[in-house]
Amino acid sequence: MKKLLFLAFAAMMAVGASAQELANFGRGQQIVSPEIKGDSVTFRLNANYATVVNLYGNWMANYTDVVPLKKGANGIWEVTIAAPEPEIYTYNFIVDGVNVNDPVNYMVQRDGTRYLNMLFVPGERSANYNETAHRGTVSYKWYDSSILGSNRRLTVYTPYGYETSKKSYPVLYLLHGGGGDEEAWSSMGRAAQIMDNLIEQGKAVPMIVVMPNGNPGQQAANTMGLPVKNIDTRAPENANLYVKSLVNEIIPFIEKEYRAIPKKASRAISGLSMGGAHTFAATTLFPNTFDYILPLSAGTRESEQLDAQLQGIKKAGYKLYWIGCGTADFTYEGNQILDRALTRNGMEHTFFESTGGHEWKNWRLYLNTFAQLLFK
Repeated sequence: MKKLLFLAFAAMMAVGASAQELANFGRGQQIVSPEIKGDSVTFRLNANYATVVNLYGNWMANYTDVVPLKKGANGIWEVTIAAPEPEIYTYNFIVDGVNVNDPVNYMVQRDGTRYLNMLFVPGERSANYNETAHRGTVSYKWYDSSILGSNRRLTVYTPYGYETSKKSYPVLYLLHGGGGDEEAWSSMGRAAQIMDNLIEQGKAVPMIVVMPNGNPGQQAANTMGLPVKNIDTRAPENANLYVKSLVNEIIPFIEKEYRAIPKKASRAISGLSMGGAHTFAATTLFPNTFDYILPLSAGTRESEQLDAQLQGIKKAGYKLYWIGCGTADFTYEGNQILDRALTRNGMEHTFFESTGGHEWKNWRLYLNTFAQLLFK
């Protein structure tokens, strides 16, 4: 009997301790932030000792724009604003001049070395960023690169049913931009959710999506704490090292480790910004490798070699050349140059223009759009 009473008392103490820990973690008062109701969104922060709290969100017109919060009861700061159009945005608080993440918002994305809170505004445009009933698998794989001299990591998406089927799949090689790494498209780009939705809706062909690390000196994302080599990519002997590794090492690795169809007609390549430049380089240096070419927010410059490079792709043949860029993007002029060059070389292509600039809002839209055109 004494033993039972002791166990009951111990259980009560454990429950009480857990409740106390939760209270301490929540600072004694539970708040909701952000809270979307209808056409408005409310942000809250428990910061009793703060003197000035502002809100910054990447939906704002300028990087210097902020919205002040007002301090209310129990030290809760609050502001309600009109909800931006449906999309995924990032935001943070500025507390007495210091950038602070929203501590009660568990939705976070990593952009390079920064962890940013997400504001997910539901609607037609952002519908495919939600989770689906049937989800593919996102995994990390390591491969040895003799070209770059290291063991390197990449991210691979396989569609729902891959593990139980025996069929082989086409592959999209999806490249990140400057400051990103092999997690950028899955974190900031919602690549897995977009592909899951499009495949489940029958709008996209089930495919493998390979997201490599495009920084030649990195073994993997910096968050892993691995040593980074200093590779001078401007040196002639290092020209296009990563692109050569992509074609000569990553593609053979994927086609060995996965049920990937080893044919030009079953390979697509796309990338944003720096990844768009890698896309251009990979397809001009190795024109017999990809049938689907989709540079995003990259563009090019007029040069004596440009027409010859494009003629190489034209001679090898391709099924789709698709360019995406925002009209406010600083690369827009370079994309117009590429558009005109493709036209004068008699190469069929699509120039997909959107509003906005050099931002994930556009790159998610582009993936959501062009993925429906691949391998058909």
